[in-house]
Amino acid sequence: MVELEDYKGQKPAWCPGCGNYSLIDTLKRTLVELEIPPHRLVVVSGIGQAAKLPHYLRCNTFNGLHGRALPVSTGVSMVNPEMLVLVTTGDGDCYGEGGNHLLHAIRRNINVKLFVHDNQVYGLTKGQASPTTMEGVKTKTQPFGVFSSQLNPLTLAIALDCAFVARGFTGDRPLLQALMAAAIRHKGFALIDILQPCITFNKVNTYKWYKERVYPLEADYDATDRMTAFQRSLEWGERIPTGIFYQHEKPVLTDMLPPLQPGPLPTQPFDRQAAKGVLREFY
Repeated sequence: MVELEDYKGQKPAWCPGCGNYSLIDTLKRTLVELEIPPHRLVVVSGIGQAAKLPHYLRCNTFNGLHGRALPVSTGVSMVNPEMLVLVTTGDGDCYGEGGNHLLHAIRRNINVKLFVHDNQVYGLTKGQASPTTMEGVKTKTQPFGVFSSQLNPLTLAIALDCAFVARGFTGDRPLLQALMAAAIRHKGFALIDILQPCITFNKVNTYKWYKERVYPLEADYDATDRMTAFQRSLEWGERIPTGIFYQHEKPVLTDMLPPLQPGPLPTQPFDRQAAKGVLREFY
């Protein structure tokens, strides 16, 4: 039986009141709910406040370069498809430095679950604007306000026919836990953009700001309707919907690769003579 204590890692060093505390606790409870033991989980991250999360969990972890968590997670998933592979990343790390990798992870439909801590700012490097910072917001490096248009990750993902697209909010933990469980159960790539405040550097998108705007999608909402999902993903401002926007089944990369048809690589027999033959081709 899996228990919360099984996932206890180092003591977090986030700012008191940071939305990351709610996020990591919800993740732990989701893993316990689904009876996933720590040795069956790999958490991959890049750089940033969100990327510190693997340090605070007791499981298999990998810290990569800034924006490069998805390539690493792709490799982990391909080598052993039987492992649950999660990527924990921030809006800057994923949508900024890692934006190109996000596009191709969606296109390949790798069996990885991507949980983005979206606080609409670069927190670790002290408050610069990120791709999801709203236009006009002033930061230390944008004293005249942000001029670039705000990136909408949900609209982008749906346009690319991502297999699972959702938005959560750390202030609504029951829904966030349900979204995490649904993403983990989904076979294929899953993106959850998780809204959370940065209490230190983002004085605009506060808990109060989110609470006044965030609401769950209707109970009869059809998440298989791509056009409706695209339209609803455009809602932002006075009303911000949360929930599963778009979900459908499509071929998963690891199921299509011939070398993986006999099973995960770690379980396949190793033929030294065959390996020597391959190496000779490079002499």
